[in-house]
Amino acid sequence: MKIKGSGEKVKSQRQQQKERTRQRLIDTALSLYAREGLLATRTADVAREAGVSHGTIFAHFATQEALLNAVIETFGTTTAGRLHELASQGSSLREVLQAHLAGLREGESFYSRLVRESRMLPNESRQMLVAIQSVVSHHLCAAAEREMKEGMIRPQPLHLLFNTWIGLLHYYLANDDLFAPEGSVLERYGEELLEHYLSLLAP
Repeated sequence: MKIKGSGEKVKSQRQQQKERTRQRLIDTALSLYAREGLLATRTADVAREAGVSHGTIFAHFATQEALLNAVIETFGTTTAGRLHELASQGSSLREVLQAHLAGLREGESFYSRLVRESRMLPNESRQMLVAIQSVVSHHLCAAAEREMKEGMIRPQPLHLLFNTWIGLLHYYLANDDLFAPEGSVLERYGEELLEHYLSLLAP
């Protein structure tokens, strides 16, 4: 029994080390994707930056696309968690938009790359971006429906209301070299975009 318990402990430590390595690869890839681009970054670049052998990448991710999808999924989970945390049930539309901006600011460089290169990504990767947007849409539309019923904003199709917000954000993020070449687009324009968007909805 004692030997078995020792073996189980070693196995647990190995599993923990494996999980730590996997997370380091994801974190490293996210940083490189943000800096160099999703399509320009190679698995060899990630391995070198993370300080591991190239083969280590494929011990954790079967393909380059699998690594990319893991990074997008991690980013989406973090962003969704931030949105759930900041925009609880019953939040106002303003609070939902502020929470969305706050969540995106934390990974703005990567998200900007994702927005710019999304049409060139594999279909599964693009669908993961759609899943991230669905979480935002859920919160935004729930708040908008309540405020339309209360006469606080003008009645309008929810899909247009959501697409207008996303389109506005994505235009600025996709052209960050014009709007904030040496800084954060959302830090510089986020509040202005939010106020402009809400002004369009005023009754």
